[in-house]
Amino acid sequence: MVRIPLTPEQVEAGRRLGALLREARAGRDPELIARTAGISPETLRKIEAGRMPSPGFGTIVGLCEALQLPVQTAARIWLGAADQQSAQAGHAGHAAHTAPAVAEQLAG
Repeated sequence: MVRIPLTPEQVEAGRRLGALLREARAGRDPELIARTAGISPETLRKIEAGRMPSPGFGTIVGLCEALQLPVQTAARIWLGAADQQSAQAGHAGHAAHTAPAVAEQLAG
């Protein structure tokens, strides 16, 4: 089976997602987070570094659960609908500050 190359937009979405997950992990042990999410530490490193721009849905759900991060927040970041500057700036509290606003938008 031949894989279709990812578009530049998909690659950038993966970078945004990786930055959010790295930020949400905020210094917690990556091996513990990976095990809790049901993935290998190497897979977590690749996702956080943006080298795996299109991880599987189950992987993202597992990571969000392990990080106590709403899946909706990850989806918004991946789609580019959230504040990209904050996501890329590396602010440790971004996920915590973004989650309530995103949840409110989705509920409304």
